[in-house]
Amino acid sequence: MTKALTRLCIYPKDVQRITGKSEKSSRRILQNIKGVLGKKEHQFITSEEFAIYTGIDANLVREYLVD
Repeated sequence: MTKALTRLCIYPKDVQRITGKSEKSSRRILQNIKGVLGKKEHQFITSEEFAIYTGIDANLVREYLVD
């Protein structure tokens, strides 16, 4: 049986769903993560990176990713 593919990237709407923060705060959180990880503006944040940064279990983060 094949494993269902899920989205890897985290967007501000996902952060809103997970944290309950506003869109602006969610964008700021993603910018902070990029800064800490040394990523460029065009690069994405993965669900794993978000989970590590926030301390939320990666499996819980993936449950909130809606395609």
